Amino acid sequence: MEQHPEEELTVGQLAERSGLAVSALHFYERKGLIHSRRTAGNQRRYPRSVLRRVAVIRAAQRAGIPLATVAAALEHLPRDGVPSQEDWQRMSSAWRDVIEDRIVRLTHLRDRLDGCIGCGCLSLTACRMVNPDDVLGTEGPGAPALDI
Repeated sequence: MEQHPEEELTVGQLAERSGLAVSALHFYERKGLIHSRRTAGNQRRYPRSVLRRVAVIRAAQRAGIPLATVAAALEHLPRDGVPSQEDWQRMSSAWRDVIEDRIVRLTHLRDRLDGCIGCGCLSLTACRMVNPDDVLGTEGPGAPALDI
């Protein structure tokens, strides 16, 4: 889709309008989340529609959605188009389960953490709640992953 210069934003304009640092926009572009074209002077130019993509990315990040998941969802949108309400509904529905799972795990962690602080043992070897019978000790030294 051919853009007219007056319909495009420089990286500085995009940063100002989106509230993001230029480095964050460059990162998003390296990850394929947003796209630009290069001028004859090798300067980035973004279609105005990228503002909506950046808004979707930021909303997803605030909800704790990994950027890889966001990138996969954005692949189904027009590269230089504005996501529609239907697009957003499809993405948010897909992310709802991820968010619900995170809520369950964080609630479980919060509840277990209260108990650990209450008992005062602060020992993974002796903790009957986090590491009953020192089962994590059989996995060797280091910081084994705890299922939170």
